[in-house]
Amino acid sequence: MSFPYKHVLLVGATSGIGASMASRLISSGVKVSAVGRRKERLEEFVSKHGEDKASSMVFDIADLEAIPSFAETYAHSPLSGPTKSICADKTSTIRSHPTIDCIFLNAGIQHRHDFTTPGKVDLTRFNREMTTNFTSFVSLTHAFLPHLLSKSSHTGIIYTGSHISLIPAFSLPAYSASKAALDAFVMCLRDQLATTNIRVTNISAPMVQTELNDFEMGAEAGRKMGMPVEQFTEEAYRELVNEVENIVIGNVGGSSKEQFLEIAEKRQEAFERLTLLMRSYGVR
Repeated sequence: MSFPYKHVLLVGATSGIGASMASRLISSGVKVSAVGRRKERLEEFVSKHGEDKASSMVFDIADLEAIPSFAETYAHSPLSGPTKSICADKTSTIRSHPTIDCIFLNAGIQHRHDFTTPGKVDLTRFNREMTTNFTSFVSLTHAFLPHLLSKSSHTGIIYTGSHISLIPAFSLPAYSASKAALDAFVMCLRDQLATTNIRVTNISAPMVQTELNDFEMGAEAGRKMGMPVEQFTEEAYRELVNEVENIVIGNVGGSSKEQFLEIAEKRQEAFERLTLLMRSYGVR
């Protein structure tokens, strides 16, 4: 089996899981349009893989008001050359890259927030974390759905989630809450799109050795925490090729994969019962 999509728009591709997945997809023959905030890394990505396989755009997904124009604008201009910024280029995503058949939403930020000392909690940072990790994904999904639904072939939306969507980490209330919200959204979206051409995939990631962990231990130690990103990428890619809808990689600290799956399966069963009940009352 091969990866089910031909052209992936990968948001959050400048580091960590996103950068690793982008390179893995290209190595398997998939075209990747990379999106991120760091222009120099995007330029390196295109230079490394070649303009026939890679394109890129600078964009901050926390700018919710700009997302609709981003979705339109990204596809109207030839992005296979120098990295373009959405701020400078107002041409469109879907029109310039009409072959995009999969949106891979991977971006994320993570910070500690200690509410035992409320005066030290930075609510602006907390809210930006929620926006980046959750609300922006909803806005991006909404913006690209018309394009994906218009395709006669199968299309997909892939989300990078986290084990702590189900088992929160006490020191990371914003990250845990944002991933829990995303998890619930994905479950609802998959059910709503069940009869369409769009496959909704959720990757539940463990701690992975990436820049995301720098907040905890600093760059040198933080990036040694968790599963090697190359191992994660290969395991996730294998499951994506097999078209698994709920991909669970590795273990949660203190819990086995089997324990985690037991919780997830019971929640899914309860979700299905509630869905049937609501539909019995005529809710659509």
